[in-house]
Amino acid sequence: MWKILLAEFLGDLKAQRTRSLLTMFATMWGTIAIVLLLAFGEGLRRSVSAGLLNAGEKIFMVWGGSTTKPWEGLPRGRRIRLTEDELRLLQKSIDEVDLVSPSYGRWGTALGYEDVKTTTYMEGVYPAFAELRKMFPQTGGRFINERDLAERRRVLFLGDSIAARLFGSENPVGKTVDVDGVPFTVIGVMQAKFQDSSNNGPDEDRAIIPSSTFSSIYGHRFVNHLLVQPRTIERAAETKLRIYEVLGARFQFDPTDEDAAPMWDFFESEHETNMVGYGIQIFLGLVGLFTLLVAGVGVANIMYVVVRERTHEIGVKLAVGAKKKHIRQQFMFESLAISLTGGFTGLFLAAGVVFLVDLLPVTNPAMQYIANPKLSWPISVACVSILVMIGLAAGYLPARRAAAVDPVDSLRYE
Repeated sequence: MWKILLAEFLGDLKAQRTRSLLTMFATMWGTIAIVLLLAFGEGLRRSVSAGLLNAGEKIFMVWGGSTTKPWEGLPRGRRIRLTEDELRLLQKSIDEVDLVSPSYGRWGTALGYEDVKTTTYMEGVYPAFAELRKMFPQTGGRFINERDLAERRRVLFLGDSIAARLFGSENPVGKTVDVDGVPFTVIGVMQAKFQDSSNNGPDEDRAIIPSSTFSSIYGHRFVNHLLVQPRTIERAAETKLRIYEVLGARFQFDPTDEDAAPMWDFFESEHETNMVGYGIQIFLGLVGLFTLLVAGVGVANIMYVVVRERTHEIGVKLAVGAKKKHIRQQFMFESLAISLTGGFTGLFLAAGVVFLVDLLPVTNPAMQYIANPKLSWPISVACVSILVMIGLAAGYLPARRAAAVDPVDSLRYE
């Protein structure tokens, strides 16, 4: 059966070569459009999400603020300032709290190595900060550890950009850097990462030291903010509420007063970013889908032409005993064959374009969003499914019309 249908399709293709090839080209072009738009949309979504998450993933960043609601006789406008004591309290009071770190911050910190000098934002943190903020060391170096913290060691971890400014192509690990007049030993350099959101500047320009060293040198008691990571994503919202309850009890403010302890919720930011990304991808996909639907109209048109020009042949087949379902199958098969031939050609060409663009070196941060298409299996399956549906829809009415031909009238058709 399938051999007969294929032979008839190839015969029709030769007879209607120009029309068939143009229709296949339209289907191919529509497929290229939808695949590339979806692939670039997926790449854009992933880049935006990665840019956010590389500043911190699945964490809460908590600052001290000012109360905006009166509470138990206390007035609004009271200032809330956080210390490491509050961080320990959160760990003790909330079972769901996992990794934590304070962040002492200082702008204008002067760094010097030999004749090279620069200034930067420096932070004093716990060892867990590397995981919380995705500041992982390059090979041959390390991040600060618990012993550095306990012994108040003068050790320094550098962002990759500031390390390049200070040392050029020289390996910084083990070298001594002057930090505001105090010698520090470089223990590691951050792996390069793409980041489009930050707190007090990008991590590549940051200097990191142990929080104990920071407070002993600069005398800071209050932290800039606290970083808290829940153990599970499922209970993140509950953990967030508990943070406000614990801090509210500590400083006597209304637990619903979020301005008393402003919080950057990375869970919510990630969700919003993904929703925006999916929205862009859906819009681009619809644009490509409409282009593909135009190609489907072309497939339907050529099938109507084929039915009209083969009316006499259809009548003969029906007269010698062919069933109407065989006639329908023939034209449905031809419609699907045209759609899938053009579609798969377009899919392979689009995949080639995505592969070549992915090979392009990305030196400009803006190109991280544009030159980053991702052709995923869901996109490929969706495109093939759409092609099948368009092929079936484009062939259904012409096939039904062909099956409804009256054998007597068709034999007299010229």
